[in-house]
Amino acid sequence: MEVTLTSYSESTQEFLDFLKLDKDYRSESLDTLEEGKSRYLADLKLNFKNSFESEYLSKKEIALLGVSLAANAGNTILREFFKGNAQQEGASSEDIAEAVACASLLSANNVFYRFRHFMNKDKYNEIPARVKMNIMARPVTGKEFFELMSLAVSAVNGCEMCVKSHEASLLELGAKEERVFESVRLAAVITSLTKVIY
Repeated sequence: MEVTLTSYSESTQEFLDFLKLDKDYRSESLDTLEEGKSRYLADLKLNFKNSFESEYLSKKEIALLGVSLAANAGNTILREFFKGNAQQEGASSEDIAEAVACASLLSANNVFYRFRHFMNKDKYNEIPARVKMNIMARPVTGKEFFELMSLAVSAVNGCEMCVKSHEASLLELGAKEERVFESVRLAAVITSLTKVIY
């Protein structure tokens, strides 16, 4: 017999409040986890809250990464949540627009370079890409941070060539490996949340 939930548990409602969601917010995935009294909800909440604390990423950077990753996932709720956080942390409208642009550009690049990698044919590697990437030349968020967003989005999209290329660029620009790792951990946590909050 299927049970219909009338309200979420206090712990889940606290999580939804943290995300600044209305009291009547519902998602099918969240309903399923609540109905099954899944212990995973506690993990998800803790993972997400912990992702706001980093020794290697500023709060503004976390928020902008969140905007980019939520845009990449097509998740309006999380994009707006992180956009609000980014604004609170001093991000300009140009910074936020660039985070969204990065997600869009990297989605194109990731498809293209995954294809080249999968096929591994000289002919496909010789044909010019003809994908404009002018934004990468002089990003408003800075070259290093744009590379970091690019790496995080590429990791989510599963493009090995792009991940390796952006990681190499980041190290060349002086980024610490811990910073790279933190951005990918954040990408993993945000991606996990997009499966429940949408």
